Amino acid sequence: MSVREEFDAWAADGRDRGMEDRHWATAKHALGRMPVEPGDVVLDLGCGSGYAGRAIRDTYDAGRVYGLDGSPEMARNASGYTDDPAVGYLIGDFGALPFADDAIDHGWSMEAFYYAADPHETLREIARVLRPGGTFFCAVNYYEENVHSHEWQDRISVEMTRWDASEYRDAFRDAGLVVAEQDFVPDRDVEIPDESAFPTDDWDSRADMVERYREFGTLLTVGVAR
Repeated sequence: MSVREEFDAWAADGRDRGMEDRHWATAKHALGRMPVEPGDVVLDLGCGSGYAGRAIRDTYDAGRVYGLDGSPEMARNASGYTDDPAVGYLIGDFGALPFADDAIDHGWSMEAFYYAADPHETLREIARVLRPGGTFFCAVNYYEENVHSHEWQDRISVEMTRWDASEYRDAFRDAGLVVAEQDFVPDRDVEIPDESAFPTDDWDSRADMVERYREFGTLLTVGVAR
């Protein structure tokens, strides 16, 4: 199954809203660090329901926000969640972004980058469309250090890229982006069940659950265009 087919099915099932609910706990902290100024043009890569782009528009008064997704159904759903004319949604390929050189001030991607068919090509495309000094905030929960995420590949039919933190840094640099920062954003908001709630279907132990949310959380890598 292709990425398009997989996520068209998710959108049809209403799972786009569920993605927003799951990711917001850490996404909001990473979004709060973006240096977006009023009037800036922002790209939300792999936008899903479009929640991040709408938050950027509302919080920073961005001039224009583009949400790009490989799933037509995701893009259609996202467009139905807003009537803001400054927020638009596109169907596109991560490896061939439909923007001119130096057209974007800042880029954002949450839980989508690892679906890129060629992640190195995607980073080169990001570097191409960013204006000098522009930033790319790349947030993922599926990465090598997060051992609790490794089984995710078995639950989805499309191939995913699982890099560790150093591989992200190297790939950003190879694409011509300066790595400004990288860290783990823990989830301090999710309510972890009391010990009496165990055993659960998803976790072997309470310690594993606590580690996943409080220790690993989201890996955030920030690149800056030269």
